[in-house]
This record gives sequence, structure tokens and C-alpha cells, in this order.
Amino acid sequence: MTSAPPVLALAVPEPQPSLRPLTITDDPQLLDDILRLAAAAGVTVNAVVDAHLARRYWNNAPLVVVGTDRVASCVAAGLPRRPGVVLLSSDLDDGGVWEAAVRLGAEHVAFLPDAENWLVEVLATATEPDQRRATVVGVIGGRGGAGATSLAIALTLASVRRKLHTVLVDADPLGGGIDLALGIEDRPGMRWPDLAAARGRTSRRVLAESLPCLGDLAVLSWDRTSPTAIPPAVMSAMLTSVRRGKDLLVVDLPRFPDQASAMAMHVAEMIIVVVPAEVRAIAAAGRICDTANRHCSDVRIVVRLPGPARLDAEAVSDALALPVAGVLRHDSGLATGLERGEPPGSRRRSSLARVSGRILDDLDLAHADVAA
Repeated sequence: MTSAPPVLALAVPEPQPSLRPLTITDDPQLLDDILRLAAAAGVTVNAVVDAHLARRYWNNAPLVVVGTDRVASCVAAGLPRRPGVVLLSSDLDDGGVWEAAVRLGAEHVAFLPDAENWLVEVLATATEPDQRRATVVGVIGGRGGAGATSLAIALTLASVRRKLHTVLVDADPLGGGIDLALGIEDRPGMRWPDLAAARGRTSRRVLAESLPCLGDLAVLSWDRTSPTAIPPAVMSAMLTSVRRGKDLLVVDLPRFPDQASAMAMHVAEMIIVVVPAEVRAIAAAGRICDTANRHCSDVRIVVRLPGPARLDAEAVSDALALPVAGVLRHDSGLATGLERGEPPGSRRRSSLARVSGRILDDLDLAHADVAA
């Protein structure tokens, strides 16, 4: 038996009430807390004061939150046992709360205010029918100017072409804003500075509606103002929110990760290090790869050719003791395209697009391409 909680309130029935969490309490302070947490989660609940009134919602509600003041009422009403019941209390010294939880059949006990962030997360999650969690891929440069941002963008564009629900996250506060490389810097929407003061989980629906987009690609970017430190908890909450209901989340990582970007590395299923086939670049990439290996069990390299010493991809792989995810060939039109506002990887026959397709295949994210 662990902790978990509540949300928004109105006892007025509306269409599809079963999609809302149910809360049962007659404690005004507890109800106020639930309303506040509901607002944070972007969720509406059906709130009733008595177990008999709750019967119509009990079986179908995705989550049930019961105040300690209503346990006896629920037990007396003979409500059937069900999963997803949370007992909510604000008294850490109440020794009887655990016995009450057993009588109620609660799976979790949540104490306010300590469990507020957890409660917001559980409430918001319970109301989102699409429970997919995106595969997270981090992309980082083995040295400055390696082309990691270009690959991150190309990977997301290839994913969108495969009809995958995709999000691009800019985790590099000194990168100038990845929205600029996409040509969407003037589009309205929330950037990292807008989210810097966030606490707890942000609803997936709220984020989906507030992030700037390039077609079907949602982008969480920095802007051109002075960088704002992102607390690791905020990074974790944002990644949790944007992963829900998506297929792929690509994170453009900084070469010198702070605690927030280290959190992003930690949740990545794969980290790709872009390494030019140059001796000094390989030496620099070694330290980057060591950092990546501490956070992620699947680190691969993309090798940029040609190099001045005529090193091939196998030599770079041997030097770093990492597998090759792809080989990028020189693209003379990339810089020109960027100046014209053409995002990297837009041309399907480009080296960036081909490597991105191979990475998606390796991730088993291989929905059929649609016609250009």
C-alpha cells in the first residue's frame, strides 16, 4: 500500500462522466486542496460528499480518491473493492489511517502536502486514455560543430514522415534555440523560460496545445533570452509529460550536461554521439561517450566523413569502442539550405535523412513512409 491522490470538483454530471476521477469527501479544506491540485493537473473530477452519491461513478472512474472523513460511509455503503482507490489524509500523525485503508481496500495512501506532486501526476495520468510512452533518444556532439543538432532535427522529421507522433526537446541552453534552426522562431508557444518555474507534472494536453509546432512536430525549445537554469525536477516532469501518448522523443543534448540535461540522458533508451572522423574529434568524443555511458546503456556513434586523415567509420568505432549507428557524408547543400530556412534532413535523399531512417529502423520505429 503506497501513496496516491485527487483532483478537480463539481458534482454536476456532464457527458462521459466515467472519464473523470471520482473524489469523495465532505471536508472543505480537503476539497479545496483537491481543486487546487486538479487545476495543476489540468483535470476535472466528479466530487461528491457521500458514498451513496458516489455509487453511480464508482465502477467506471479511472481513479477514486477518498478522504479519511468518508471511509466509514464508503464501507457502510458496501461499495465493491476495485483497483485505483486512494485514501487521502492531511494528518501524518493519524495512526488509524492504515487500518482505514485496509477497510476501504485502498491501493495507496497519500498525505498532504507531502504527496502533492505525486498526486498531480497520478491524476493527470489516470485521465489520459492514450498510455503510450515515447522512446527517448538523445543526440550529442562529440565536439563543437559536429552536427548533433542537425541530426536531431533530421531524426524527428524522418519520424514525422513515418506518421509517428514526435516531439523534439532542446536541452542545450547555449545552443541559440532549436526553433531557429527549424525556422519557427516567430511562432507563438511556450519555451523553456516559460516553464522554468513549473512544479510537478504538466498535463500532456496542456503541453500539446502550447508548444510551437512545425507541421505535426512539437518542439520544446530555448529562446534567445538569457538562459534560465532548469531544475532537474522540472526537466523530469516535462519529459514525463511530453512522452505520454507519443512515439518518439528526441533530445538535443549539450556537450557539457548540467543536472537537468543529465536527467534527460538518464531516461534515454539510446544516446547517439556525432563524431567527425578526425583525431582530435575522436579524443574529445571519448570524454563525451564516457559521460553518456554513465547514464545510458545503449550509446552509439554516427561518424561524419570524410576526415583529413582518411579515417573510416570502423576506425572511429574501434577507437571509441562503440557501435556505429550510421555514417554521414558531406552535404554541400546543408549550409545553404539552413540559410534559406530549410530544416536539416528535409530532403529525403540527403545523407541526414538516410541515417535518420536507419536509426528509426534500429529502434523498431518503422512505420511505412508516406509519399513526399
